[in-house]
Amino acid sequence: MISKPWPMRVGSLLLREAGAADIEHLLAFRNDPQVNRFMIRTSVEPGTFRQEWQAVLTSETDFSCVAELDGNVAAMGFLEIVDGMGQPGMPSRTEGLIGYIVDPGFAGRGVASDLARGLLVAAFDHLGLRRVTASCNADNFASVRVLEKAGMRREHHGVEDSWHADLGWVDGYRYAILAREWKGLPNAG
Repeated sequence: MISKPWPMRVGSLLLREAGAADIEHLLAFRNDPQVNRFMIRTSVEPGTFRQEWQAVLTSETDFSCVAELDGNVAAMGFLEIVDGMGQPGMPSRTEGLIGYIVDPGFAGRGVASDLARGLLVAAFDHLGLRRVTASCNADNFASVRVLEKAGMRREHHGVEDSWHADLGWVDGYRYAILAREWKGLPNAG
């Protein structure tokens, strides 16, 4: 079993595993309409959400975490090991997918930037991944800035590639970074 990269300090945040007491807070802001503006799933079913977070504790591929700022849970971060396209002979467990959701009460305070950087530190420096990707809606300018500031490059612009329950078809961006690119960045690790 792979050891978890948490707890970890990055910038002003403490990244750690989610405890039972955290899950209700995460659920509350995950289903906040202000948060869901940029989420493809505009709400989550509470029971399923709780089960997914409880499963993280024993997962060998899901390294999701919470981000604390000044002792308060300010965001949730997602880091999942995923296999690539499955070409014959391709090494498994070398790629990751990251994401984050920030509690609106903590928006504009650098939480997403520090969290994204922490997820990349965990992916490359702790888990030894080769490549990490992240996606966002093309009109989510805050996430675009966060991912680019973290050193990720835009690889794909999908035109009307995602269905949003309230907005209809929306454009999406996919970002990526390789371990060798990460190691060359001044803010790495």
